[in-house]
Amino acid sequence: MRIGVVSDTHDNLRNVARIVELFNAARVERVIHTGDITHPNTLEVFARLEAPLHGVFGNNDADRDALESTAENLGFSLVEPPLRLQWAGRELTVVHDPYAHRDHELGPLLLHGHHHRRRIERAGDGLIFNPGESAGLIEGSNAVGVIDLIELATEILDF
Repeated sequence: MRIGVVSDTHDNLRNVARIVELFNAARVERVIHTGDITHPNTLEVFARLEAPLHGVFGNNDADRDALESTAENLGFSLVEPPLRLQWAGRELTVVHDPYAHRDHELGPLLLHGHHHRRRIERAGDGLIFNPGESAGLIEGSNAVGVIDLIELATEILDF
């Protein structure tokens, strides 16, 4: 199973449209957003995905009621972190800020955002993954990630 991972889009609609193109071309089966969507209109652009979107709120997601309502209307799942998922025989934990949670809350496969910095750390059978910048805040360093959950292989899609 291939999943797309994106974080910190911060309402950059042009970048979100490009992210949707990248994930659709990569034929991911599901997409995880690790927080800081910011406004509901961003979710409307994500509605062009050919895969379902799951995610968590970030510290810049101020109007959570509006985001949650829009997500629900579009068939997306958006919740307070941590989000725990069981996909392809793996336990995934999704948070926005990994330092806002105790270690025992975090599982062997941790997806996060918040810092706008790429992080790919392996520890035994585990993985900590943040694809990095996608909001256009750091010129020339926009990226999203793809994880093959069977092989636990990561791929960075720069744009």
